[in-house]
Amino acid sequence: MRPASSARQQTGRPALLQAMIDAFRVPDLRSRILFTIMILVLFRLIAHVPVPGADREALAGFFNDPNNQLFGLLDIFSGGALRNLSIAALGVYPYITASIVMQLMVPVIPGLKNLSQEGEWGRQRVNQITHLLAVPVAMAQGYGQLLLLQQSGVFGGLSFSGAEILTSLAIILGLAAGTMLLVWMGELVTERGIGNGISLIIFAGVVAGFPQLIQQGYLSRGNITGLLFFIVIGLGLIYLIVMFNEAERRIPVQYGRSVFQGGRMYRQGGATHLPIRVNSAGMIPLIFAFSVVILPGTIASYFAQPGDPSIISRVSLAVFNLFNSTGPVYWGAIFVLVVAFAFFYTIVVFQQQDLAKNLQRNGGFIPGIRPGKPTSDYLNRIILRVTWGGAFFLGFVAVAPYLASLITDINALTLSSTALLILVGVALDTMRQLEAQLLMRNYEGFLR
Repeated sequence: MRPASSARQQTGRPALLQAMIDAFRVPDLRSRILFTIMILVLFRLIAHVPVPGADREALAGFFNDPNNQLFGLLDIFSGGALRNLSIAALGVYPYITASIVMQLMVPVIPGLKNLSQEGEWGRQRVNQITHLLAVPVAMAQGYGQLLLLQQSGVFGGLSFSGAEILTSLAIILGLAAGTMLLVWMGELVTERGIGNGISLIIFAGVVAGFPQLIQQGYLSRGNITGLLFFIVIGLGLIYLIVMFNEAERRIPVQYGRSVFQGGRMYRQGGATHLPIRVNSAGMIPLIFAFSVVILPGTIASYFAQPGDPSIISRVSLAVFNLFNSTGPVYWGAIFVLVVAFAFFYTIVVFQQQDLAKNLQRNGGFIPGIRPGKPTSDYLNRIILRVTWGGAFFLGFVAVAPYLASLITDINALTLSSTALLILVGVALDTMRQLEAQLLMRNYEGFLR
């Protein structure tokens, strides 16, 4: 098997291009890549299969309204399937919600905490519970979205009276089944393909929505200057996202072990490091923050009537105007909540990992720090300090569209910063796995 470095010296091809050629030369790796592509193509086909009662024209007009921020956010994660009201309209978002709920419940509920510490069997059981929890979450979310669409006048097939009850149940169960089908497809990609399957399905959905975003925001309006500025801002955000996603604080760790040799016991050790990422929370704080801030304005929009003098209508109209996506209050709340959720989620995740206990169990220690509680306190201080950088970075990424709109009239960037964070994170993770597969087969990788 010829290393890629020698082939590159002869061909002069770029590292990434040569790595892709090397990947397709290996039958096993080629089948993994083709299987991943096949699943993603199948996902896009499923995203265009509508549920009964869907009015495509009414839905298109509804989602083109810039005031529908909540549905715009959900449509991004469904890859445009919600816009078509297909059986995949919920995407994998209910499963992600169930996973987050389980992550928060494991350290709180003793039974789940003990189960998670039972090794591989315990993790499989927790994963099964997560799948079971995702089904009622998908049904509840599907019912809520259909109810809001029905109140907006773009869907009329939801009713639990008379003969229509079976149709309504079939639609809700179909949405839940579509979610679990996508989860199953994603897990197949994780097992037989390249990369994390769930993340790749979200990735494919976000990528599929970008052409429509550019068409509606720039090309249809003839705003070429805005399109160029969109590209510049996008490249800048990608650079920042890559830099902060890859940034980490490396804590030196020393391992000691005993080796029996020649009838005598010798003490040997090895040095390594414990990486603490600056952005450990990923995209979760942005999802939480946008969902929380969008919700009050969305609820108020159903009670606000511009000509109604009642108190409920006036209060609802005030709340709706306060949480307008073009105002500073909306984006200020987004920034504060993103920073708060970044700390909250990071702390919860690291508490579940219990790094100090795992180090002590494996014979590792941090030089100059006593094992046990001193190590735990030291790691907590480091994590909190490092998270400040990641939290403010995520806050900046979240409010970047508003800052861009202050410079020029670009409103189509409203949610693309969140989408870029998803795209870059998934792309980096997939490239790492492809790099590892190449290195296992004695090929030179492409990451530097």
